Amino acid sequence: MKAEKEIVVYRRSTYCPYQRKAERVFQQFNIPYREIMIDRDEEAMKRVIAWTGFQSVPTIVIARPGENLPYEEPAPLEPGQSPRGVDRGTMITEPLKGELIRWLQKHGFIEE
Repeated sequence: MKAEKEIVVYRRSTYCPYQRKAERVFQQFNIPYREIMIDRDEEAMKRVIAWTGFQSVPTIVIARPGENLPYEEPAPLEPGQSPRGVDRGTMITEPLKGELIRWLQKHGFIEE
């Protein structure tokens, strides 16, 4: 059966501790994901800035297979609010390990 949704990770090609934390969670739970490098794709960078207000990586979204956008519009941020660790429904940005695990559980990528 083909997956109905997939994880898409907007990231940079250079090291970032938040990216590394997310990679470890995906490896630990054997969760496949697709990467989009915002430092190599101007449209992707513009998209992340529009979503988060910054070049925040990783910005992780749940998309339909083969698509790059969240399958549902993410919840908006309050003006001036940092996106870090905020569960926005189909999106989470710069999560800590526990925040990412809870988000993945909520969306059925990890069994509770």
